[in-house]
Amino acid sequence: MTATVFHPNPAPTAASFEAPELPPQLFRVLGTFVAMSGGDTDLELVGALADALLETPSYALMAEQLRRDPACAALIEARWIPPAHDLEQLAALPEGSLGHAYAASLARLGYDPNLHAGMEPGSDAAYVELRLSQTHDLWHVITGFDTTVTGEIGLQAFHLTQFSYPLGAVLTAQALVSATLGAPELLPELVETIRTGLQMGLEARPLFAQRWEEGWERPLVEWREALQLRPFAERVGRL
Repeated sequence: MTATVFHPNPAPTAASFEAPELPPQLFRVLGTFVAMSGGDTDLELVGALADALLETPSYALMAEQLRRDPACAALIEARWIPPAHDLEQLAALPEGSLGHAYAASLARLGYDPNLHAGMEPGSDAAYVELRLSQTHDLWHVITGFDTTVTGEIGLQAFHLTQFSYPLGAVLTAQALVSATLGAPELLPELVETIRTGLQMGLEARPLFAQRWEEGWERPLVEWREALQLRPFAERVGRL
């Protein structure tokens, strides 16, 4: 009687396993995410994060989504960028106007409104990010979100139900992680602010489509009424 010899299957060698190739921008996104979660709030990090995300398909999909709205599509097609802002002229506009409120906000914060002068976007996605960055402080004025960390994230949440904004998604996620791990006492307020921002974005008409700079003299309350936008501060009784 012959003994049967069993030969186990050889273990797979390291060479037989091919790891999926990771996109290089993933490491840039994760690097900035971790740095921000560690407490680094430098605005240059936000810019680096936006640059990395621009190389992902999510930004192109965002631009496609915005193009479904005719007014947004027209703005993207034209690559419309307004002339430089003169804060002295805007401050001289009637009190209560959009221009006056915007000038007062930037004077208080000490921001330069013309950092984006001369930039030329090479794609729809790059134009959308440039326009959003250029008008970021205007969106604060219109929506009523302040510039605290919580207010900034409330505005990002507002973006997310207006259109699928990749930078807004990552910043919102990062804020939730940071609060959960480092400042859990802030989590209830942060979550409620995000919830309110999401709801506001659902209710309002598309803010991206607006040529704000052609209506500086228009009262801020009229802008909000036309956009079906009840500001955050009013919703939470901070007026």
